[in-house]
Amino acid sequence: MYQHHVQYYETDKMGITHHSNYIRFMEEARLAFFKDIGFDYMEFERLGLVSPVVALNNIRYKKPSTVDDVIAIEVKVKAFNPFVLTLHYVMTLEGTVIFEGDSEHCFLSKEGKMVPITEKTFPALREKLLELVEKE
Repeated sequence: MYQHHVQYYETDKMGITHHSNYIRFMEEARLAFFKDIGFDYMEFERLGLVSPVVALNNIRYKKPSTVDDVIAIEVKVKAFNPFVLTLHYVMTLEGTVIFEGDSEHCFLSKEGKMVPITEKTFPALREKLLELVEKE
């Protein structure tokens, strides 16, 4: 589980973490998630693969956070097919859910061409993501 320590510059005039920062926290947690499952995102890029965000869905700000708070961020694989990966994020503060949301990603070559994650292209990544898809 990734943890983010809220910084002063991430808060607004009211002392509350500005909503736009939660999207950045999602990215930080996503990079840590990939590293934790054995696929360093920087290695993807060295291999010529990028995974841009193509959609943000189901974003819910439930409770505020403030400077010096430590937010725990859990990332789960919500859905995966060769062309789209959907990740779900749950952010908690002292055990209370403060944010939930999803991000969708595709996979592209550095030239911008779609790269499906298959048994032929990236078999280990495909296998791991399929293994981690949440069962309903």
